Amino acid sequence: MSQNASIVVLVSGRGTNLQALIEASISGRIRSQIRAVISNKVDAIALERAKTAGIPTQVIPSRGVPRADFEAALSLALDTLKPDFIVLAGFMLILPPEIIATWKDKIINIHPSLLPSFPGLHAQKQALAYGVKVTGCTAHLVDAGCDTGPVLVQKTLPIFDDDTEETLSARLLPLEHEALINAIALLENQKILVRDRRTLLVK
Repeated sequence: MSQNASIVVLVSGRGTNLQALIEASISGRIRSQIRAVISNKVDAIALERAKTAGIPTQVIPSRGVPRADFEAALSLALDTLKPDFIVLAGFMLILPPEIIATWKDKIINIHPSLLPSFPGLHAQKQALAYGVKVTGCTAHLVDAGCDTGPVLVQKTLPIFDDDTEETLSARLLPLEHEALINAIALLENQKILVRDRRTLLVK
């Protein structure tokens, strides 16, 4: 991987994971440079974070347009930017198979549970409802399923008796940032070998 690997970040909301990536790139924790931030929502706070950091932004609206049109526009944008990695940072849509195939093992997502437990939306709520004593977060490669791709990095967190979905989410957020940064560092330094469903560390 080159010294100046590039990332395109896909966002839909607040952009706290994006902010963590911006700071990691500035500090040198990751070498990759964020080439662009693309949002499917025009009012995503993440866009303001990107603009403040001087990162180009693009809005490709998903609401009120045919899904095929949105996917074609997103695919064209990514083909034009040609990133080394695509990072899903609070991006709330499932990518089409064509994009996943084009960037196989190059798309990274962060999920607030220890996958394969509690995939999909409201993972923290699911964990509390199930009564597990430990949860965490997972940075993983994206495949055609929902939160089913090979695991890159996982971090754990105990669940307290008085936790709510809100308090658990807040305590998980710093771990999500760390897991995502760690995963990108491993990939850009070619420290990960993907073999079937397993990701192996390369010495």
